[in-house]
Amino acid sequence: MKKIALVTGAAGGLGRAFVAELIKEELLDEIWSIGRNREKLARLKELFGDKIIPVCKDLTDTKQLKSVSVLLEEEKADVRYLVNNAGIARMAPSEDFSPEEIERTIDLNCKAPVLLMNYCLPFLSKGSKILNISSASAFQPTPYINLYAATKAFERSYSRALNAELKARGITVTAVCPSWVDTDLLTKEIKGVKVKFHGIVSPGRVAAKALKDAKKGKDMSVCSLYVKCQHLNVKLMPQKLTMELWLNSIKKYL
Repeated sequence: MKKIALVTGAAGGLGRAFVAELIKEELLDEIWSIGRNREKLARLKELFGDKIIPVCKDLTDTKQLKSVSVLLEEEKADVRYLVNNAGIARMAPSEDFSPEEIERTIDLNCKAPVLLMNYCLPFLSKGSKILNISSASAFQPTPYINLYAATKAFERSYSRALNAELKARGITVTAVCPSWVDTDLLTKEIKGVKVKFHGIVSPGRVAAKALKDAKKGKDMSVCSLYVKCQHLNVKLMPQKLTMELWLNSIKKYL
């Protein structure tokens, strides 16, 4: 059986950083790199070599998502890692989101990772690891990124609960909760004002720490003192106050 890793949103940013870390894993025969952009996936293979298997899929399309399970069955795959990284984020008032954008965000950030985990479960075994990319924004209600933050809170909660379910099988599920990650997903400028991202971290740092924590069996991974302090603060402070502090920090961009 081929020992494989699956990484969604693999073509750039944090997904690419996970591919760069996983390529170091000698036990892996293949890294299935899932994304929508065929050209970017091809460049990923050129960069990292023949272990990379480009899988061009739109994960918001239920039929395309289901086809991944068919590929797993055909290959009789032994899934050692599943990294659910693909996601959508946008900072804006709720009224600015179209119904289609809301649906797509929920489909990609919540529905797709849950279905992909479900499809992969028969192909997981002792020592397999699932890493779901949540966010530090999952720790508290976060106005103006509330759609994104709520989907990430879902992902964090689902991951930690599934970890408890699968523990007896020796399978680890880790919710990865970084602060701002320096990728193209970030909005660099709003209304002509450059955005300052406090506690921003590199994709490589997040990926390396997440894999290290997954190997330790942790159900949550945070990669910086900034996020650890943030997590502690939201436990100690009333949520109303944390929202007021957040709103004060972003008011110049609204």
